Amino acid sequence: MGANKMKLKRFISYYKPHRKLFIADMVCAFLIAVIDLIFPIISRYILQEVLPKDNMRLLVVIIIALLGIYILRMLFTYFVNYIGHVVGVRMEYDMRRDLFSHLQTLSFKFYDRVRTGKIMSRIMNDLFEITELAHHGPEDLFISFVMLTGSVVILLTIEWRLALIVFAMALLMAWFGMTRRTKMSRAFKTVKEKVAAVNARVENSISGIRVSKAFTNEEYERQKFDEGNKQFRGSKDQAYKYMAQFVTGIEFISNILNISVIGFGGYFVHKGIIDIADLLAFLLYVNLVMQPIRRLTQFTQQFESGMTGFERFCEIMDVKPLITEKKDARILENVQGEIAFKAVTFSYSEGEKVLKNIDLQIPAGRMIALVGPSGGGKTTLCNLIPRFYDIEKGNILIDGNDIRDLTIKSLRSNIGIVQQDVFLFAGTIRDNISYGKVDATDEEIVEAAKKANIHDFIINLQDQYDTYIGERGIRLSGGQKQRIAIARVFLKNPPILILDEATSALDNETEMKIQEALEALAKGRTTLVIAHRLSTIKNANEIIVIDEEGIRERGTHERLMASGGVYANLYKVQHKDYI
Repeated sequence: MGANKMKLKRFISYYKPHRKLFIADMVCAFLIAVIDLIFPIISRYILQEVLPKDNMRLLVVIIIALLGIYILRMLFTYFVNYIGHVVGVRMEYDMRRDLFSHLQTLSFKFYDRVRTGKIMSRIMNDLFEITELAHHGPEDLFISFVMLTGSVVILLTIEWRLALIVFAMALLMAWFGMTRRTKMSRAFKTVKEKVAAVNARVENSISGIRVSKAFTNEEYERQKFDEGNKQFRGSKDQAYKYMAQFVTGIEFISNILNISVIGFGGYFVHKGIIDIADLLAFLLYVNLVMQPIRRLTQFTQQFESGMTGFERFCEIMDVKPLITEKKDARILENVQGEIAFKAVTFSYSEGEKVLKNIDLQIPAGRMIALVGPSGGGKTTLCNLIPRFYDIEKGNILIDGNDIRDLTIKSLRSNIGIVQQDVFLFAGTIRDNISYGKVDATDEEIVEAAKKANIHDFIINLQDQYDTYIGERGIRLSGGQKQRIAIARVFLKNPPILILDEATSALDNETEMKIQEALEALAKGRTTLVIAHRLSTIKNANEIIVIDEEGIRERGTHERLMASGGVYANLYKVQHKDYI
């Protein structure tokens, strides 16, 4: 119960920035409820006092007054429907903003295990349900409370025995609703989980559409999607089954209540306990009692659906970032670029060490090449420097500063990375190059493109730097994407460079030009180059051979070739003509 209270308190906290609009919405909702409560009283008064005395003048006055009141009600209703939804939309905006901001703080390990489609479902689908609850929930509860309370008081003043029958039926409704609520809650939570799975399947299939077409596996993809879609359909069938039981039961009890009021009310009229005007007023108020009960029926479904969405929202918001800053974290400034690994141990999962007791000293301004078999830990080693993952044991130092003592922003802003799997954002070439420095001038963007040997290609395009490149840069070749990614790093101009197979997608001629540019950029900077094509790193200041057992060899190309070890064998395999 404590957890539910905390969750509800957390939900209510999102009303705080919009409390003025919310209060205005509730005031209008209250006035609507009061107007609805007045009508049966006035109807009873007309039947008992105005018509028997043939007071037509008073009847006209009352009708005009009612007309004015219902014009006001129309305005209040407009305000509630408009402003109430505005409050809900603003709360949805706040939650989506908080969720997206929180996602930016989570480490690579979170994204290693959570699929993109499921995250998209949390951000979009779940938060829409929360909007509906945020608007209709408090409004339905408040109006229901006012109308139920007002109706109960008035019914007791008309005929308390008939009122007790109404209360008994209302209690029966409440009991019935509570017994169905738990099943509805579980069913709608399952629906949320299934729709997230379907979204993940869609995202995965659409992203890999070219692969599925290449392998003519369209039918296989349809079958996989249909499997998840059927599960979603089944969960929704079950949820609506419980909802139908709930609504049907409430409606049946409502009808029994109307029959009871007519039956017992007719008997009381026959006995002279009440008159026809009282019975009419009673019937009108019973219908008013039904309105909040129906509202509560709708609210129950909205509450279960909305709070299920909010619970899933909280699940991600409660994921603690694995990479955190110390309170007294320092800003990394005046970077020289010396990097030291001291007894570093790391694993992606328990029991499986990728790196173990790695000791490595990289002097400032040196170009260091990391080579070795796939899975040996080269990329992992580089990912530890900007703290994409945190080490388990040991220390990583930059200019003598432990990276865990530095602010993450200052650490990463001093490191430039070009990865083998290039990611470009949907947008223009200009947008993607300027990502390295968001406030870069056009001149700086062009200069970076020239250094990356992509400028000549860009200016021959129809829209030049404003050319739209499609999702993930699909309209560009692999080499073009790679060079735009390299231009990004040229623009960032960091003191430490990490090049993870940065030239792997380039043709030989372009590769040579990029190698020259990278060597020029590397002067005075610390550069780590991961390469499988060993010909690209012959001029590195030092080559380090690393595999599952750790660092096996280190030295210049000439020295390692002369030693005839692991590196020499790898080089000979790639260069059959080497003697």
